[in-house]
Amino acid sequence: MKYIKILSLVLIFAVGAFAQTDKDKKPTEKNTPAVAAATVLKTAAPMDLAKAALAAHGGDKFKNMKTLVVIGTADVSGSPSMTFPAPFVMTYAGDKYRLEMTTPFLQFKQIYDGQQTYSSTGDVTLPPINRLGLPLLPKMEEKGFVVAALPDMKKKKTGFRVTSPEGYYTDFFVDEKTGQVKGYEASYEFNGRTITTSVEIDKVREVEGVKVPEKYAQRFETGNLTVYANFKAKDILVNSVVADDVFMMGK
Repeated sequence: MKYIKILSLVLIFAVGAFAQTDKDKKPTEKNTPAVAAATVLKTAAPMDLAKAALAAHGGDKFKNMKTLVVIGTADVSGSPSMTFPAPFVMTYAGDKYRLEMTTPFLQFKQIYDGQQTYSSTGDVTLPPINRLGLPLLPKMEEKGFVVAALPDMKKKKTGFRVTSPEGYYTDFFVDEKTGQVKGYEASYEFNGRTITTSVEIDKVREVEGVKVPEKYAQRFETGNLTVYANFKAKDILVNSVVADDVFMMGK
């Protein structure tokens, strides 16, 4: 049961990682346009950094994306001696989502139809998908969302924090040369415990003008357990037709 619940947390945080970027090569010259841009980004105000990140990930195409379907496999490890593959399918349409992951232990399923949540385990609840990770970016100027500087302990990194009206927050770290998000850290409360995660992207695929990760790694901290998951997407569809009954409860 411990790994069943951890797998649900893997899916919770995976929803926020769908539009990040590769690490760029370091410039070989000191006086280049990239270096000049880096200086501007490094000293930019948090809101300006957030706007630059949104633009770097597709701008209006990212903001107006209607649907996203990602199919692939995650290698999940709860200890050095236990690693297993877990095929997954993530389907999003606006605020609606359907997440499925097949493991040696069970087939986990969670559906949000825009108003209520269904979970195959019955005791696991996801936060709204637009409250953690990159889905926060399109909402950063809406009422109740706050963009601020990173906390003092992270001030050495170039980035910003976005907090939702409910108090969910994500710390974004940006590439100073491109403005793109190269990683993030997020946390929220789950069954009385604080769950945190960090994300690093190894490879992305650009689909319909939106950058979607093909390979990315996440680390999950649950207070008494650390879990690692390496995601690899096989099929990525942006703005494809998704039937409404995909998000029917219990289906």
